[in-house]
Amino acid sequence: MNYDGELQALLEISIALSAEKDYNKLFNMIITKSMEISNCDAGTLYLYENDKLYFKIMKTLSKGVDQGSDGSEINLPPVELNPGNICAYCAINRQILNIPDVYASESFDFSGPKKYDSMTGYHTGSMVAIPLVDSEDRIVGVLQLINAMNAAGEIIAFDAKLEQIIYALASQAAIAISNMRYQQELKDQMWSFAEAMATAIDERTPYNASHTRKVAMYSGLMADYINKLNEEGKEDEFFNAERKDQLVMGAWLHDIGKLVTPLEVMNKATRLDGREKDIEKRLDKIRLEARISMLEGKISKEDYEDMVTKTKETYDLIMKANAVGFLDDETYDSLQKTFEYGFTLDDEYTPFFTEEEKECLSIRKGTLTAKERKIMEDHVVITTKILDKVHFNTYFKNTPVWAGQHHECLNGKGYPNHLTADDLTLEARILAVADICDALLATDRPYKKPIPKEKAIDIMRDMAKCGNIDNKLVEYMAEILATL
Repeated sequence: MNYDGELQALLEISIALSAEKDYNKLFNMIITKSMEISNCDAGTLYLYENDKLYFKIMKTLSKGVDQGSDGSEINLPPVELNPGNICAYCAINRQILNIPDVYASESFDFSGPKKYDSMTGYHTGSMVAIPLVDSEDRIVGVLQLINAMNAAGEIIAFDAKLEQIIYALASQAAIAISNMRYQQELKDQMWSFAEAMATAIDERTPYNASHTRKVAMYSGLMADYINKLNEEGKEDEFFNAERKDQLVMGAWLHDIGKLVTPLEVMNKATRLDGREKDIEKRLDKIRLEARISMLEGKISKEDYEDMVTKTKETYDLIMKANAVGFLDDETYDSLQKTFEYGFTLDDEYTPFFTEEEKECLSIRKGTLTAKERKIMEDHVVITTKILDKVHFNTYFKNTPVWAGQHHECLNGKGYPNHLTADDLTLEARILAVADICDALLATDRPYKKPIPKEKAIDIMRDMAKCGNIDNKLVEYMAEILATL
């Protein structure tokens, strides 16, 4: 018999196996090609895990049986590593076993195949079991082939000379499976690292506890939505599994720099952040000193009453200003006027506010002073520094770049590097929109109340008009939010 055709097929299959990245396609290729080379009717692929052999794919051409090829689980118990079972023996001893006639063999326990035959009317004749052993001599699985056929369709013994060809195929398959497992382990390691970092950030503060997860969710949904539009011919971009994983990983890691951001900045819920108590005590003291001065005849009753009015109105004003998200012009101007207030007792002047308090109360939007905002914004720089120390394999190579760009704006007014639209990839733009979207919708922010989805989209549309974020992505997010 000339085996040139089988050898050529083996070479082609080996190349295909090394290139295949999909588990199910790889498993299906292994068993399908092995059955073709050996011209057999049935085959089973077992994978070795936790000292057992698990059914992965089962095929019987004459019965139309094809289980597991689509990735679904086969509802059969795993094979224990009992040497009385041919597949188990093959795995334990890493040995090819060729049985010409199952019913004539007493070497192994074939009660399973015989029971199957009695139930289905099938006849198991010849059988070969081939171990899948990787380059480090570790068992990966077992390939079991049943009923080799001749040209007339009759059951014959498996050709011993074909054993080595199929074994070579099995070895290539084992290496391919091991490589895919290594790659999956690396991916799993990266995902667990990202989730651990996100958990550490969440545990630092009661605020933003779900932010990282929400940004990752929105980013993934955006990639899926873009793919949907691509299928409909409405979008040129497409996210394959690798591109989407890099994007979502970037979302998981985008705020890792907050691990070193001071909690007094991260958790600053109001402009004064507790300083209002100091101001209250100071104003109470001023009123008391003013009363004493009045009783001692140092100031008039009218001056005393004026000071009482000023201190009380000032405290009411700062309490109002302390809690709002944005200071309107009227409130801001009124505060600036109170900054000039003070009380003099025995030539010692006591202002209503310290310089630090004035700075806090002068914040027009949010709760952070310019210095505190700079500290907060530095989390992006620190994110990049931290991720620069992490080795990202080729699969996640772009993740750290995109993670460090989620606060950049298309108009160059973002930070930290003031990049522009020409510098920012679609992924960086998606992260920016996802980050802003959750910031607007979040229910756990200390400095703002949650807003409706429609209002959030309106705000993002305004930001897009100003050139901060991508308008097309804002509209995509609006469509996504409408389905949630």
